Amino acid sequence: MKHPHGNSSDATGLRERNRLDKLRRIREAARHLFTRSGFERATTREIARRAGVGLGTLFNYADDKRDLVFLIFIEELDRIADRAFATTDSRIPLLEQLTAAFAHYYRAFGSNTRLARILLQELTFYSSGKLAADFQRSRRRTIGFIERVVGSAQKSGRIRAGIDAGIAARSIFFIYAGAVRWWIARSRSHPGRGVAELRKLLELHIAGLAPLGRDAVRGKA
Repeated sequence: MKHPHGNSSDATGLRERNRLDKLRRIREAARHLFTRSGFERATTREIARRAGVGLGTLFNYADDKRDLVFLIFIEELDRIADRAFATTDSRIPLLEQLTAAFAHYYRAFGSNTRLARILLQELTFYSSGKLAADFQRSRRRTIGFIERVVGSAQKSGRIRAGIDAGIAARSIFFIYAGAVRWWIARSRSHPGRGVAELRKLLELHIAGLAPLGRDAVRGKA
């Protein structure tokens, strides 16, 4: 005997599979065309045609090309953050923890610098659009990870107790955000060089957070 709601469940499952398939095709088409043609030359109509969907269907997933850029990266950015901060070790210096974490971003962006340039350029002031709230959530999540690392260093006495860990985390994120854009703008963006430059910037910043009379960057930090 069939379940009384079997047909409804099957239909819902089919709709969801169709939705996810269209989303996958739109992402792949946008990734291909942005990489090949650049942000300005690629068009939403061309992306829809390559994905095999109508233009109206594409706009159900993204309001514009900026939304499409983030649609490509939304899940990847969360995965990078998970990998970057899952292995931080509070026993090693704060500088080394942060450098190792941010290196994950540089390596990921270095694998497709043309697409990464578009992402970092277009999403600097991304505050409106179908996926803007998801972008803001992802950014807050990353800053939250940094805050936990900073808070742990604060508890161990490696940075001053009176510093607001949330503000410190945001300032560290801003340093990274500026440094990674400076790096990606170069014609030859080697991840190792970018990470080395970021490390120098973070070293200066963390030294300013250290307890007075102590070197919180090297040695015991």
